[in-house]
Amino acid sequence: MTENYQLATLLVQAGIKSDEATGALVAPIHLSTTYQHPEFGQSTGFDYTRTKNPTRSTLETTLAKIEQADYAIATSSGMSAVVLAFSVFAPGSRVVAARDLYGGSFRWFKQQEDQGNLFFTYTNTEEEMIAAIDETTDVIYIETPTNPLMIEFDIAKIAKVAHDYGARVLVDNTFYSPIYQNPIPLGADLVIHSATKYLSGHNDVLAGVVVTNDLELFDQLMYHYNTTGPNLSPLDSYLLMRGLKTLKLRMEAATKNARELVTFLENHEAVKEVLYTGKGGMISFKVKDQKRIPSLLNNLNIISFAESLGGVESLITYPATQTHADIPEEVRASYGLTDDLLRLSVGIEDIIDLKADLKQALEN
Repeated sequence: MTENYQLATLLVQAGIKSDEATGALVAPIHLSTTYQHPEFGQSTGFDYTRTKNPTRSTLETTLAKIEQADYAIATSSGMSAVVLAFSVFAPGSRVVAARDLYGGSFRWFKQQEDQGNLFFTYTNTEEEMIAAIDETTDVIYIETPTNPLMIEFDIAKIAKVAHDYGARVLVDNTFYSPIYQNPIPLGADLVIHSATKYLSGHNDVLAGVVVTNDLELFDQLMYHYNTTGPNLSPLDSYLLMRGLKTLKLRMEAATKNARELVTFLENHEAVKEVLYTGKGGMISFKVKDQKRIPSLLNNLNIISFAESLGGVESLITYPATQTHADIPEEVRASYGLTDDLLRLSVGIEDIIDLKADLKQALEN
């Protein structure tokens, strides 16, 4: 497949015509864990499925292309992608990170710091992040936009400063996906995704991704990947590949719905503040009466009160008790993640029904 195809074409063509042996249009699911050697000293390129699997390899080819990278590794979850990405950094590395970040990442970061493996400096704004980078910095960790306050960071600007000091830049691109952002051309050294979210898009696959353009980093990643085994199964690789085919359509539909819901929420008397970047399907909003949050959540009919995000179905989350519960309340409050905030992952249902569902729940 040529590299010159547009993104939508790359997505739809994921796995198509990859099976030369049979001519199967759709990439087959290779369940075999082991592969026969043609002769002594020879290999088909596949030996043991923990190291390399044909279905997963086909998926990884597409993942690399859509992120404008040379290499991609599919993992068993978003958190396994985080852990794998950090495996290339030496013990004692110093990390500058945004304070507003996914609670699961914070939980693992805290564990690493408690054990003396990594040391973190947290920053609230882009300016603070740039000011915190110096000759002692090894890694910059960015979620952009952040979860759940939807703060954007200029990857190119930060990467330039980081590289001037010899630091690596790691970007979580889960919220925007390659439809709205490609961190590698902007200077990121590593990019991760919770592919459970927008990349798969149907709330039926647990997966992660690590991509890079750096062969040395890729070789290190593959060593740790093969050694520790956070592999994505062949079936899940196939399902993720199938989900990718509609990524552009889903992201555009979610964005259209989100923009309309933002207007609705901004004009509703029960809502105090709406946080949205203008693209993507993720909205956070703060209500005026925090005590009414249980009632609001219990009265939704179409929008599901559930963790996760990025599926075709609309989901609403209360970060204080769900996704960010591991972050101490005083820490959350210090940077604006207050207990009056709800996070909405806008799906692709009809906007009329989504508005009506939110309206009756806010007013019930």
